[in-house]
Amino acid sequence: MIVREKKLILPAGVETVLSALSEGALFADLYFERSRDLRIVLEGEKIEQLSTGEDAGVGLRRIEEDFHTNYAFSNDFSGETLLALARRLGGRESARALELNKPVASQLSVKVDPEEVRLSRKIEFVKQAAEVARRKSPEIRQVRVVYQESFKELVMLASEGRMVEESRLYTLFAVQVVAERDGLLQQGYEPVGGTVGLELFEEDPPEEVARRAAERALLMLSARRAPGGRMPVVLSSSAGGTMIHEAVGHGLEADHAEEGFSVYAGRLGEKVASPLITVIDDPTLPGKRGSYLFDDEGVPAERVVLIENGVLKNFLYDRATALKFGKKPNGHGRRESYRHRPIPRMANTYIAPGPHDPGEIIRSVSRGLLVKKMGGGEVNPVTGDFVFEVTEGYLIEDGEVGEPIRGATLVGNGPEVLRIIDMVGNDLGFGIGTCGKDGQGVPVSDAQPTLRIPELIVGGEVR
Repeated sequence: MIVREKKLILPAGVETVLSALSEGALFADLYFERSRDLRIVLEGEKIEQLSTGEDAGVGLRRIEEDFHTNYAFSNDFSGETLLALARRLGGRESARALELNKPVASQLSVKVDPEEVRLSRKIEFVKQAAEVARRKSPEIRQVRVVYQESFKELVMLASEGRMVEESRLYTLFAVQVVAERDGLLQQGYEPVGGTVGLELFEEDPPEEVARRAAERALLMLSARRAPGGRMPVVLSSSAGGTMIHEAVGHGLEADHAEEGFSVYAGRLGEKVASPLITVIDDPTLPGKRGSYLFDDEGVPAERVVLIENGVLKNFLYDRATALKFGKKPNGHGRRESYRHRPIPRMANTYIAPGPHDPGEIIRSVSRGLLVKKMGGGEVNPVTGDFVFEVTEGYLIEDGEVGEPIRGATLVGNGPEVLRIIDMVGNDLGFGIGTCGKDGQGVPVSDAQPTLRIPELIVGGEVR
């Protein structure tokens, strides 16, 4: 575990600020944050960006009796400035002396602190990856490599008297490769990362990440156009959990679900999926990109079973939504930074492994599509309707993996897909990303086992 010198110092009189902010409110809190970042970007054959920076600020939140939230932020930590902001948000002088508990301090476990590794070595990682990708083929036209590390110190103080400190380190490494043949351009993209240090490269060396990205781009050059129509689709565990995150997960966030903007609204206790399906969000998983020990409101991280054996069990709550609907917050109030108020968000969302062997699942399909990697897409969170790109896919013919295809899209409805899945693998594969919602981006991971969908619309060539 890394231990760094603490640089985030709270101003004198912070208890007075919190007392004033919370006077007459349902709930109030202060969120102090200091972050340090490094980003290296290589484009072509040279470093295009090398940037470091620090930022610090504080967010003040007041939840009124009518559940309306007032929020402000500042880079000025002085007690006078914060007290003035508290008053502007509706706070007032308080006769009571707010007592804070002894701080609960926590830090995610990291083995190799990036700050202990020379910058020149990190640049070398990036250059080595780019060189490996370029050497794969003369058809490689463009290589982009990104290395990023971000260290955050957080202190969260709540009107209930709770004080929490947490440190988080995020490391990200990604390679994007473009290949070209006879005017046809294809792309391969491979990201790795998490709440880890440079031990990230023990499991995923930079050269291996680059190789996977380059080989995917080259494979798609020789792939045939995807056939279109309705067919069985097997989602490999290597596809990550894009489907569960986008087409289902957002509908399970309590601000959508409790306000009626989700297909799952009002359905707690009902069967909403195949009995083979259990959906979990667990920020306590070690090292994952969406992991934390406390959420961004100081609530302890909690493993939440959302769907169990097909039955809807729970939603993801932040404090504000939990207060409004008489529920318990379950550690999923997240924010991009001190500039943003917390909202219900996913962290590490996955479908739990099932009873089937992945090879058995493929052998069960006489003709269909195997999806090895998912790309971007569009989802309507109210209905669950989706369209996703397939960035690496293969035909399945007579139970065997056949030739690669390109240009495929998956069109369907997330809740309907969960309902009809009839085989669930005993494997589990994670993907990473940055989830956008309400103008905020937060780091997440998602995962799934190999899944068989008996019928799905595949966009491609219609014969």
